[in-house]
Amino acid sequence: MATIKDVATLAGVSVGTVSRVLAKNDTVKPKLLAKVEAAVKELRYKPNAAARALRKNKPDIVGLIVPDITNPFFSQLAKHVEMAAAAKGLSVMLANTHDDPQYEKQQIETLLDRSPLGILIVSASEDQAENLDTDIPIVAIDRTYADYPSIATDHEESAELAARHLLELGHKRIGYAAGPQGTQVARSRESGFLSGLKKASKEFNIVPEINILRGAFDFESGEELGRIFLGGSEADRPTAIATASDQQAIGILRTARDLRIDVPGALTIVGFDDTPLAALVTPRITTIKQSISKMANAAIDAIMQSGDKATDIRYPGQLIIRGSSGPVPGRQK
Repeated sequence: MATIKDVATLAGVSVGTVSRVLAKNDTVKPKLLAKVEAAVKELRYKPNAAARALRKNKPDIVGLIVPDITNPFFSQLAKHVEMAAAAKGLSVMLANTHDDPQYEKQQIETLLDRSPLGILIVSASEDQAENLDTDIPIVAIDRTYADYPSIATDHEESAELAARHLLELGHKRIGYAAGPQGTQVARSRESGFLSGLKKASKEFNIVPEINILRGAFDFESGEELGRIFLGGSEADRPTAIATASDQQAIGILRTARDLRIDVPGALTIVGFDDTPLAALVTPRITTIKQSISKMANAAIDAIMQSGDKATDIRYPGQLIIRGSSGPVPGRQK
């Protein structure tokens, strides 16, 4: 006896698509509908009535795919997506890709087979993203994913705020810890920071000396980059370091402590994301706050609109000044 998986294989679609055709869901594209109906007829597939009844009674599910659930930003994002979904009577199925683009593809297929209402995805590598052969709504969040609508912070303009802040404090020797270049978000933050320096240099009459190092978004990378930034003499090392993530900023803070470099007396550090940890370390990290709650709610709304009416949305970041910021050494506050 043919199974629903046999139908999906013959039709060249996901099990979820077959399920929606059998449930007479009108969101299925005509081309896919015809393939499934032809496969059902050829295999003489008869859906199990009891299973169909169970499917009708199960709660609506939204899939959420993140690259690294141990990253505090993605943990917060998952929390807010779950809260936004619950407010709409939806449940969230979470998948972690471990920053692996190939595993990301597997996780997407796994979620599609479960026929969710839609999928929200934070891509592990935006450059390798492809449009999917599915009628299930796909919405990118925080990062872009192929041609699907995306909801994110305006990373470039937000990073400009950090650059302006450093020049306003009088810093000239500046380091920037960039993120992995396989993600557009890292490239946008780096580009925005450099653009911000260029704009603010005229206003504050400072020609900055910028040193850029690139790594992962995590604590370990921050410590490693910190050792490189701060390994030289006091006259050569930067007096301020901006980063692409709070984790990097905290890693650099730990390295500064190991080297007995005072923050913010001798070194200013600025993060990005405003994760809870940024306000728990000493000194608390100056950072760029993202509107996570707004992004989560907009993403769930986009899924409930079947993705058809969703458009790209960009939210402005906010500079949160805390104890890791200080004027360039020798300059009064």
